[in-house]
This record gives sequence, C-alpha cells and structure tokens, in this order.
Amino acid sequence: MGAVGLGCMPMSWAYSTSQQRGDRSLRTVHAALDAGVQLLDTADMYGPFTNELLVGRAVKGRRSEAFLSTKCGLLVGDQHIVANGRPGYVRRACDASLRRLQTDVIDLYQLHRADPEVPVEETWGAMADLVTAGKVRALGLSAVGARAGRRVGARMHDGTIRQLERVQQVFPVSAVQAELSVWSPEALEDLLPWCAARGVGVLAAMPLGNGYLTGTLKPGQGFEPDDPRARHPRFTAEMMAANQPVVAGLRRIAERHGATPAQVALAWVLRQGRHVVPVPGTKREQWAVENAGAAAVVLTDGDLAEIDGLPRARGSWY
Repeated sequence: MGAVGLGCMPMSWAYSTSQQRGDRSLRTVHAALDAGVQLLDTADMYGPFTNELLVGRAVKGRRSEAFLSTKCGLLVGDQHIVANGRPGYVRRACDASLRRLQTDVIDLYQLHRADPEVPVEETWGAMADLVTAGKVRALGLSAVGARAGRRVGARMHDGTIRQLERVQQVFPVSAVQAELSVWSPEALEDLLPWCAARGVGVLAAMPLGNGYLTGTLKPGQGFEPDDPRARHPRFTAEMMAANQPVVAGLRRIAERHGATPAQVALAWVLRQGRHVVPVPGTKREQWAVENAGAAAVVLTDGDLAEIDGLPRARGSWY
C-alpha cells in the first residue's frame, strides 16, 4: 500500500484531553488530506461519538479524498466499557455512524471487540448484511486484547487468528487492526503472515509506540491522569530512561536519511509488507504532515538490520 493513515482517536479521546481542540483537529485532518493521507480511522466509542462527528465535519466537501474507517461493538459507560455484538445493535450503530460521518457509505467497518455473549459469527453476519445493503464497503476486525485471557505458552495473536478463521467462513475479512511498531513487533510472528497469505490488509495501530518513538517524550515528564500512558509500564520514568537506546537508534538512522525518528519508525512499519498501513494518531497539523512524509523514507536492508539489532523494549506487560 505504501501510505500512512491518520488515527483520529487522540483528537477527542484519551491522550492529553486538556489539549484537545475541535478547530485544531479539523485543521489537522485537512493538513493530512492535503499531504496525501487517505485513510482516516475512528470509532463510535471515541468520545464517545464526538470523534466521528469531528471526522464528518472534516471530510465534508472532501469525501472523495478520504477512505473512512470506523468501528462498532463497544459501549462506553461512566466507569466501564462493555461489548455489544447483537445484530440489532450493529445495524443501529452503523446507521448512527453514517449520520455522524455525514456519508452514505463507510469504506471499512471494523468490529472493535467481539461480544463474549454473542457468537462472533452472528455479529459478523449482521455486518455482512450492511455490505449487502450498500452501507459498508468492506469489513475489518480489531485484534483481541493481547493481554486479556492469554493461555500459558500461547502466542500473542492466537485469539485474534481464531476469530479471523471463524468470521472468514461467514464473510471475507478485508483488514485487521493490531498494534505494530519497532518496540511492539509481536504481530510479525504470526498475524502478519496469516494476513499476507490471505490478501488481508493490516492497519498498524500505535506505530509510534504511543508517541515514545518520536523522541519527543522525556523520562519523568508525567502524563495527565486520564492519559493511558500514565498507567502503562513502559512510561514510568525508569522504563522511559531504560528504553532511550531504542530512540537513539532510530535517531541515528534518521540523520542518515534527513528524516525524523518518527518517520523512520513509520518507514519500518511500511517495510513489513505492501498490505500494511501504519495509522499513527495525532492532534497536530505538524505531526500529521511529518508522518505522511514517512512514505518517502526508503530504508535499506542495512537500516532494517540495525533496527532489528536494537534492544528489546523494557517494561512491557507482555
């Protein structure tokens, strides 16, 4: 695919909520489109709902330039998030997303999480009906939470692959969204090969390591209480300091290419296959344009070997 997408979640969900500004986010989406970005990724739970409203306003008059991806299947309560995969809910959720996005068709409709109380085949069948009805063009699946319910000795994406194999019997999967970055490369082990063998695209979530791989975060800087990094074991002051060699390695390569560490991190994701699209999230025009420029950074085999030789990230919960 050779392109970079835009994850719109930080514009209205988590990640320094005090800095979220609707007008700035609109400019960021427009700057990304101007820079050649097409894939815009959101979900009805982000906000909830406000992120889709923002994206809908941003693409008004520019719908033909955007590939809209959104998700259903998770409901946000005051203190909890629950899955809902009932067919009736899926149909209502899609109609609501279409209204918020101000469009008559969603390019990629993803199941955010399967409902443990509803066979995933039933949920997927309802989503397939949306394709038949012309409301959705293709279906995708977000990876099962890698840290939830893993069996001893199981590989990280075994649960996701089991789900994929089940829903593939109902309707083709066009894309899978899963975390993939220099410091979280686990999807290379089994998920990417599974997708490549079946012509399934991969949306690489968190390709910049929640911002750490940009080299702009400093150990001990602190995060707002509702920022997920405030509870992430890789973002303690100790672990951020311990993982500096990873960023230093990206910076060395970036200097050779006249690029930034973030662009090198994204270029590494792009080199994992033509079926892989990194989807970095940002709230700022500057970073959206910089991220889009990663498509022009061509890493050599020597660069890739150097990245492979970097220390594994510490402080992981995997």
